[in-house]
Amino acid sequence: MNDNAPVTAPPPPLVTIGAGPASRGGALPLVTAIRPYAWGSPAAFPELFGTPATGEPQAELWAGAHPGAPSTVDGVPLGELIARDPAGMLGEPVVRAFGPVLPYLLKVLAVERPLSLQVHPTMAQARAGYAREQAAGPPVGDAARTYRDPFHKPEMVCALTGFHGLCGFRAPGDAAAVLEALGVAPGPDGERSDAAAQVRDWIAALRAVFQQMLDPGNPAVLAARAAIERALIDGPMAAGFDVYADLARACPGDPGVTAALLLNHVRLAPGQAVFLGAGVPHAYLGGVTVEIMANSDNVLRCGLTGKHVDVPELMRVVTFEPSPPHFVPAEPASPAASGRQIYRPPVEEFGLVHHALTGQEPHRLPGGVPQIVLCVEGEVAIEAARAVRLGAGQAAFVPASLTGARLTGRGTVYRAVPGLSLSPSPASPAPPASAPEGWRA
Repeated sequence: MNDNAPVTAPPPPLVTIGAGPASRGGALPLVTAIRPYAWGSPAAFPELFGTPATGEPQAELWAGAHPGAPSTVDGVPLGELIARDPAGMLGEPVVRAFGPVLPYLLKVLAVERPLSLQVHPTMAQARAGYAREQAAGPPVGDAARTYRDPFHKPEMVCALTGFHGLCGFRAPGDAAAVLEALGVAPGPDGERSDAAAQVRDWIAALRAVFQQMLDPGNPAVLAARAAIERALIDGPMAAGFDVYADLARACPGDPGVTAALLLNHVRLAPGQAVFLGAGVPHAYLGGVTVEIMANSDNVLRCGLTGKHVDVPELMRVVTFEPSPPHFVPAEPASPAASGRQIYRPPVEEFGLVHHALTGQEPHRLPGGVPQIVLCVEGEVAIEAARAVRLGAGQAAFVPASLTGARLTGRGTVYRAVPGLSLSPSPASPAPPASAPEGWRA
């Protein structure tokens, strides 16, 4: 996810978290930045990680080599260290697959206010869009740019606390049932307002829904939005739609409020994960989560934002079909590897491993692949020729060339790895068509 509206102008200084100096023969402790975006929580990171409470929102902790907020090792950006020795830092398989760059970015999000409703492109769409905009001339940092790089941006969130958001289109019948419950569908006498008729017609063709909802000058569309917002805030069934009513109050008149009703509302308990692929509209609404994604910054916004919305390109990128959330199960690493669970999303750029360390058996780390180890609770160490100790909120980079490393201590760790290093599990179930108990609302 990327919704980087700063809190004020100028923004407050970045909060950083460090894990001490680097030493030869061990993992590389990272200094990571916490981004102060307006939707972030002022309290979550100070409570979880002990960061200084600034009174301002602290939204995203970034651990990786993305140029927007690169992690550093003794003051040197991680990307620069990788460029000096790609094979040693990343391993030959990763360099062959992705070039001399770390293919993923690991984050922790602390969401107090809704992020924008957004979607990400496929690799082909990103390459074509980036080339087109490069040829047209606006610099990459221009606010009117849609494509910041030529890469796709799939992502996965794995909840640290209760977490919820919007993800993928509902089935048309489900969306119609929501409108009926709100009282904007036909009444007992069979009559309905022009606005309600317009909305019901939208359900039959999702492409027309989005295109019309994003039209700022269509009176029928504006009337439909207004009818839905009134029903959400003041209607007789409004109490059952608190999430959407909050959006209507926070973003009055925004097309994203109506669009949100067409999307699945998903709740995750701690340890549960969902994958967001290309073309899937989504928005994160609240909670704290680990997020891992391909190392890209390509975001097309659909609503719940005051930022640039490229409607023609959005219509090309959104996948206009109902899609249940793509939940990613936490699989045991192996019968003998207690305390380790693997999340295998369907991409080569990234995967995630959860470690629950009890202070007894060490957890061995594989060699040959680039890994970022993030401690979210307790105190742990990455032991090799030299040990690197991590407290809550601290991270370290394990180069591909480091072998024989192991995790020790007592705490909870998430470890980012390239997805191509995780062989598919023959026992892995297909993504469920509906959520397990308690995941979906």
